Amino acid sequence: MHIVVDETAMAAAGQGNFLASRLIHRAHVEADWFLYAPACALVEADRVRPGTAEHLVSLPGVTVLDLDLAAALALAQHRTWAAAHSQYAAQPTPDRPDGAIIATTDAHRWTGQPVRVLDLTP
Repeated sequence: MHIVVDETAMAAAGQGNFLASRLIHRAHVEADWFLYAPACALVEADRVRPGTAEHLVSLPGVTVLDLDLAAALALAQHRTWAAAHSQYAAQPTPDRPDGAIIATTDAHRWTGQPVRVLDLTP
């Protein structure tokens, strides 16, 4: 299971969202669960809730995704860098042929986008 955590889910995890916490725990204890934190989403989450980025990157089950050239070029297609980097990270790759699911607390934001969504709204 490959899951990209968007900035809303990151902020929710820092505020004690039970579903986000379970997701992070599962990625830590289950070998076939992977959580990805796009760098741009980390920055946005940290703006909303300072300390969020440092906390998330210290967790053993979370992999930070750097902003490479292809991701940077995708940024122009969205209103925010966080959404663009999250959507880009969820696209299929050789390692993830089915792509990844975006975990979010703002599911309606992804309506009409070519991504699968996991709504973490309690």
